[in-house]
Amino acid sequence: MNDRIFAKRIKALQRLETANQVDCIALMPGANLYYFTGVSSHLSERPLVGLIPAEGQPALILPALEAPAARQHLPADFLLYPYRDEEGHEHAFFQAATDLKLEGKSIGVEYLAMRLLESRRLEQAAGSRLVAVEPWLPQLRMSKDDEELALMRRAVTIAEEAIQSLLDEGAIRAGRTELQITADLQIAMLRAGSQGEAFRPIVVAGPNSASPHAAPSDRLVAEGDLVIIDWGAQYEGYRSDITRTFVIGEPAAEMLRMHDAVLAANQAGRLAVRQGLPCQEVDRVARRAITLAGYGEYFIHRTGHGLGLETHEPPYLVEGNLDLLAAGMTLTVEPGVYVPGVGGVRIEDDVVVTEAGSETLTGLERGLVRV
Repeated sequence: MNDRIFAKRIKALQRLETANQVDCIALMPGANLYYFTGVSSHLSERPLVGLIPAEGQPALILPALEAPAARQHLPADFLLYPYRDEEGHEHAFFQAATDLKLEGKSIGVEYLAMRLLESRRLEQAAGSRLVAVEPWLPQLRMSKDDEELALMRRAVTIAEEAIQSLLDEGAIRAGRTELQITADLQIAMLRAGSQGEAFRPIVVAGPNSASPHAAPSDRLVAEGDLVIIDWGAQYEGYRSDITRTFVIGEPAAEMLRMHDAVLAANQAGRLAVRQGLPCQEVDRVARRAITLAGYGEYFIHRTGHGLGLETHEPPYLVEGNLDLLAAGMTLTVEPGVYVPGVGGVRIEDDVVVTEAGSETLTGLERGLVRV
């Protein structure tokens, strides 16, 4: 992305700051910093903080060793405050606070990302009042433009090619462990072009599949097992998030009923997505289908979540969320049923809200695949 796009995003952010009476926003390494600056970094013992004032030049406090790479991505008007390991980072915070005239001003911080280390440094350097930006900052990233959607489509294609390669090679079969299948999937995504995982894949079978977020283990996959695979690729920072359910050999009658219920819920949820609809209505539609099939008590999580630079981001498809869907929002629709002693079924697709309704970005077979 070029400087023009980042400059446009920063201007929109500054307007929001003014509207919410925040003098400056401090961004930690992660999705928001990348969205507004193009800088991709990770949390470490060396603080890195982006400062976007409501008026004036933005700045970045960062380790000196990170400065050359950061300058390649940053808009030209960014001020840099690098520090060396032997001198420490405190002076960089004080200098930035002085130059940006932050003394006594309100600084917005990411409630879910700001660490105590950086918050203390900001308080010491500027004597500022820190306020959470989550009530309003996420709205800038919820609706994706055409360029962002193109990157998400690529992330979907990579993930789908990876799982298809496992099926073609017979990698999902009895006698292999959940961890072995996970490793094969991770390698397949890299070979297909993934630039990193959206998250660590979930590959769980048999009784383990009855736990929605169980981690892959060294348990051997066995004949008759349901196998849930939840995986996603990352491309230029944007992510896909897909789940399909497989069965080793012939499924029991109960498994077929569970899958039919989840498939109906997935289809109903995706069809319900349209602009102007409250988020909770998608959850209600999907949940109703599972409840009517007799499995309501076994659907134990929300129907979906926003997707983009983060695997989980607003908006959330859950009861009580009255936020309205808007064109460009990208979501997962992922109902599931988890019956102890039998196993679990989840079918997850990536969906974008359009002017005319919605488009499902994922196209893999949703039926119960026998392997």
